[in-house]
Amino acid sequence: MTTDVIALSPRMPDAWSVLAGLLSGGPDKLVDTTREGAVVQLCDAQGRPLVAVEAPMLIQVPGEAARLFGAVEPPVPFWWTEARATTGVAEAERLAGTFAARVAALTGGMAWPPEAALSVAVVPSEGVGIAPAPAAAQPAVDVLTDKVAVVITDRSVVAMTAWLSDAFRAAAASERGLQIVSPASSTLTPAVRDALPGVPSRWVVRDARDGYYDGRTGAVLRWQEGMFAPVVQPDPDGGGGEMHTPVAASFQEFDDTGEHQLAISFRTIHPADDRLVLGGALEAVWRELTGGAPAGWSTAEPANLPWSPERLTEVAHARSPEPSWFAVVGAPSRPGLAGVRVTRTKAGVEEDVTLAFGYGAHEEVPLDVLPRLAEALVTRHHLCSMLVQLRKARRDLAVPARFEGPGVPLAFVLGSEEVRAMPDDRARRTPLSVQPVMLGPKARPALYYPFPGDPSDLSAWSDFERLVRHLKGE
Repeated sequence: MTTDVIALSPRMPDAWSVLAGLLSGGPDKLVDTTREGAVVQLCDAQGRPLVAVEAPMLIQVPGEAARLFGAVEPPVPFWWTEARATTGVAEAERLAGTFAARVAALTGGMAWPPEAALSVAVVPSEGVGIAPAPAAAQPAVDVLTDKVAVVITDRSVVAMTAWLSDAFRAAAASERGLQIVSPASSTLTPAVRDALPGVPSRWVVRDARDGYYDGRTGAVLRWQEGMFAPVVQPDPDGGGGEMHTPVAASFQEFDDTGEHQLAISFRTIHPADDRLVLGGALEAVWRELTGGAPAGWSTAEPANLPWSPERLTEVAHARSPEPSWFAVVGAPSRPGLAGVRVTRTKAGVEEDVTLAFGYGAHEEVPLDVLPRLAEALVTRHHLCSMLVQLRKARRDLAVPARFEGPGVPLAFVLGSEEVRAMPDDRARRTPLSVQPVMLGPKARPALYYPFPGDPSDLSAWSDFERLVRHLKGE
C-alpha cells in the first residue's frame, strides 16, 4: 500500500531541514534527484528508490488542506512538502513518515496523517501478486505493465497533484491506460474524475465484500491479463447462459442528503492578440453565482496561488502552442471547483471550462441569475456554447465511490456566431415547446434554451437530445 505523507509548515523547509529529514531515515540511505531536481529520492544501498520528495510549495489559498485531507491547516501562507513511499518496500512507509515528521518539527509545522511518524508495516494489496514498477522512471507509478500504469494511494481525497498529473502524462505518452487504486473510503476531486479517459483507465476501489470495483460504474473488477478488468460471469437471472458483469453492493448504497451541485460547462474562443487576458469568463460566472471572484488557481492541486487572470494568462502564453490545464477553487464558504483547458487553434485561443458549485439541503441554488450570466458571457467574453445542469450530489464536490445520479439540463446557450452560421432560421425555430430567448444585440443574437429544472426528472435529456439533433440538421 503506497503512503503519501505531507508536512505543513509556516516556514519554508530550507535545504538543511530537508536534508535532516532525509537523513532521519538513517545514514546508510542514498539521495538522488529526478525531474531536474524537483523531486528528491531516498534510496537504499542498491540504489532502489524508497521515498520520493516533491519540492516544497507555498500555499496562499485558504482551505486547500482542509479540502484535500481534512487537516486543520496553518494560516496562509504556509508551505506544503509532500513525500511518497514506494510500494512493496516495507521500510519505505516508515521512512516517509519519519521524513515528514522531522521536517514539520524543524519548521514549526505539522505532519499528515497525524500518525505519519509511527513505524507501520506495509500490507501488500490483496490479490495483486505483481512486482512494483521501477520508481526511478516515474515516482507516482507503482505497477507498470504493457497495458496500464497503476497508481496505488490511501489518500482520503485523491487530487490532481503534481505526482498524479505526471502519471497521467507518462501513461498517455506510452499509450497505456492509468488505473488509480484506493480504499472505498477515498473520494476523487472532479479534476481527477474528468481526467480519466476511457478503458482501460479506471478508478479501482478496494472493497471488503467484492474485492475490487470500478468507482465510476460499480462494475466488479479483478486483476487479469496485466490490468484490472470487469468480472464476466453467467447471469443468474438470465436462464439462457447470458453473461454479465455484477455491480458491487457498496456502489449501490445511495443516501439522498438533499445536497445539490450546479454544474456549468462552456467554451469561448478569443482573438489571439497581445491584449488577451484569459479567465475573465470564468470570473464573471463566479461573481454572478457567489458574489465574489475565485480564491485561487494552479496547474495542479492543491491550488496554491491567489486568483489572478493576468498570471494565468502568462503561464498559458509561455506554454503555447502546447495546451494548458488549470485548477481553480473558490472560498471554503461556497465550495466551487473548475478545470480550465486553454488551447491555441486556428480560430484563436479557446477556453474550455468545466465548473461546479455545491449547495446544502437548505441552501437555495441561484437559478434566477442564469439568463443574466449567459448574457454577460455572450456580450463580453466570446461565448460559443454553454450547458448548465443541476444534480443531486455532495455539497463538498468530492466524488464518492458509489452511485450518484446524473444531472439534468437547466439551460443550453448557443453563441451569436454559432447562431449566425446556421442556415435558414434553424436555431430559432426548434421542436421544443418552449422557444429560445434572445441574448445580446438583436442584429446578432445568441440564443438561450431553457429546460425544466427538476433534478429528479431525467426527461429533460430527451428534450436536449431533440434540440441538438435539430441544430445539427438531423
